[in-house]
Amino acid sequence: MKLDRTTAARFAAIALSHVTREYPNKLDHVMDGPGDVASPRALHPAFFGSFDWHSCVHSWWMLLTLRRMYPDMPEAMEIDTLAQHTLTAEALQAELAYAQRPAARSFERPYGWAWLLYLHLEARRHEDRDWAGHISPLAQHFAAGWRDYLATLAGPIRHGAHANTAFALTLTLEWARKRDTDLAELIENQARRFYGSDRDMRFAGTGGDEFLPPLLIEAVLMKRVLPPADFADWFAAFLPKLDRGEPEALFVPVSVTDPSDGKAAHLDGVNLTRAWCWRALDLGGGYAERHLVASLGAVDGHYMGSHWLASFATLAMLKREEAER
Repeated sequence: MKLDRTTAARFAAIALSHVTREYPNKLDHVMDGPGDVASPRALHPAFFGSFDWHSCVHSWWMLLTLRRMYPDMPEAMEIDTLAQHTLTAEALQAELAYAQRPAARSFERPYGWAWLLYLHLEARRHEDRDWAGHISPLAQHFAAGWRDYLATLAGPIRHGAHANTAFALTLTLEWARKRDTDLAELIENQARRFYGSDRDMRFAGTGGDEFLPPLLIEAVLMKRVLPPADFADWFAAFLPKLDRGEPEALFVPVSVTDPSDGKAAHLDGVNLTRAWCWRALDLGGGYAERHLVASLGAVDGHYMGSHWLASFATLAMLKREEAER
């Protein structure tokens, strides 16, 4: 259950097999006319693989993370070689040009934006390569987009899928604290406005196509925004019965009925993201491990799960590595 060399090699091999796999592909693409009909690779020369754009982006985040953690494993050289051919200045300029299209204003907002910023943050740790510099203009574009988006967002989106506000803000805040302190302050203020008065929240059950646990994700964000004493008070009021094992369903891993169904396969993501949250919130009881065990096998199972789940397993396992350092 650790992100050791063996697990890192396993995860890297999975992602290396699909970050340049163009099909099947689910595009988020608005066409203004017949001239906009194009293949995924033509539209997105850097991030055309992994079934969809955001999965390709966060798979690259994972690959670069694993390269940094285990630079001597054979897969690290493969990652480096492929990144040198994929994360080029030309390819990232084309990604920026696509995102700047008026029809792409809401392209991958906010989930893909957050993962791109998280990728940029990781790329900056690889000082021996120019990847961060190539990604930077697109990162700055999405950072500017956050300002526009938060100005128009009347309230947070709370369901457990891609539009979830708290998850995207959590990843973006980590980038902003390093790269854009004004945006970090804006996110902190908005998080307080969106969630600061939440009390005694009810768990309505996990939706059949969700991959995020909204209550726990919100708590992770607020832990990063509030001072420790303030967070302790907020969290005690937010889920007042958590120390008594309620809501009970939040402690029990969910099951996937059909891993070949892309929406049903999302539920493996719930388990892995709950594990990340349990660890990020420093909650014991073995619940993180229980949720990891429930879905770790799916990371190299059917492609509807394997094209993205390893990244979320990596998130959860990184929290453990950080806690043990």
